[in-house]
Amino acid sequence: MEIKSLRERILRDVAEYTHRVHGTRPFIPGETQVHYAGRVYDETELSNMVEAVLEFWLTAGHYAQEFEEKLGSFLGAKQIVPVNSGSSANLVAITAICSPQLKSGLRPGDEVITPAAAFPTTVAPIIQNQLVPVFVDCQLGTYNLDPDQLEGALSSRSRALFLAHTLGNPADMDRIMAFAGEHDLLVIEDCCDALGARYDGQMVGTFGRLATLSFYPAHHITTGEGGAVFTNSARMARLCRTIRDWGRDCFCGYENPPDGKCGRRFRHVPGLGCYDHRYLFTEIGYNLKITDIQAALGLAQLEKLPGFVAARKRNFQHLYGGLEPYRSLVSLPRWSPRADPSWFAFPISVPDDAPFTRHDITRFLESRKVQTRVLFAGNILRQPGFRNINCRVVGDLPNTNRVMRGTFFVGVYPGLGQAQLAYMLDQFHSFFRRFL
Repeated sequence: MEIKSLRERILRDVAEYTHRVHGTRPFIPGETQVHYAGRVYDETELSNMVEAVLEFWLTAGHYAQEFEEKLGSFLGAKQIVPVNSGSSANLVAITAICSPQLKSGLRPGDEVITPAAAFPTTVAPIIQNQLVPVFVDCQLGTYNLDPDQLEGALSSRSRALFLAHTLGNPADMDRIMAFAGEHDLLVIEDCCDALGARYDGQMVGTFGRLATLSFYPAHHITTGEGGAVFTNSARMARLCRTIRDWGRDCFCGYENPPDGKCGRRFRHVPGLGCYDHRYLFTEIGYNLKITDIQAALGLAQLEKLPGFVAARKRNFQHLYGGLEPYRSLVSLPRWSPRADPSWFAFPISVPDDAPFTRHDITRFLESRKVQTRVLFAGNILRQPGFRNINCRVVGDLPNTNRVMRGTFFVGVYPGLGQAQLAYMLDQFHSFFRRFL
């Protein structure tokens, strides 16, 4: 059998296997788990990955290059630097702005303003780069950084502002960017929850100098493990690639002929003489690259992304309408009139004076097969690993502490159909009617 026919047969078998093993299962109320997030895929994803495996290019190759191009087109960003996770994306972005090659780069002891209601790996790179996080409170309802806190966070060492668009809900970028511009602060946006969200018509992540994404299975698209840094700055992208690729200065792209794409592999290097540029290291870096197998999966997911975003918005509105009658018992999410969220999940807060606790309602929902999650780390400073870090804190963080006590979320991801949403609302009704 010739190779082409053999390949075609393999892919037909992959499609059949996908339908048989990974096909949609019927939803059985009370028995089937209603997940808060999950992978949504079909035979296209598996076929792409198998094709990449058959090519056996085990690191980043032509799939990764195409993934960069198509993701950049969706985001309206000139430079995409894929990495192996959203956490790595945050690490690469923060490390890049600390590069010794940047005269205006951040240095140990410089301060980065960031919200205390955070996911740990938004904060960890600040600490790992010997910077000082300055924690501010969040807004209830949006769960984003509170711009009213920014003035109180400012000091002579303030150099940057690192914020997340929490659960896909864009932060108040008008006020944040105005403040950053007035005080010459570099802005980094964590968009790991917010792929496809816009503020005032502009894609989140394109306001600041750098932005990050995660492609973990819970997020808007998945490559299994994976993430990306994106920017419109060619210089920052070059630094990010160097840090991602062992700290190596050479970057000849995915086409890598024996002497490098640049054709100037051997050159004079001050202090080293004539040296192989492939082994010139100008940053203290890592190996955080994505693989072609992951990128092949990501390409199939990108084709579905507009539909995924639309489904998330639709599912969010369905839950919002169903839960509005219970505003006297819980706080529902809110967003800016200028924001067009790409919702990761549906957040709900139980007030301190409610006739039940967050534990009461989440235990009830979980017992009825409806998954819930708390809002990440809550107040990051109360987490054991962060209690003794070098930092500054603005005020007592009352809203962040309320989030830690009372906020949770349920799913809106595209794998939830009308039957799951209806069942989820029925369980909320069953719980709330006891208190009305």
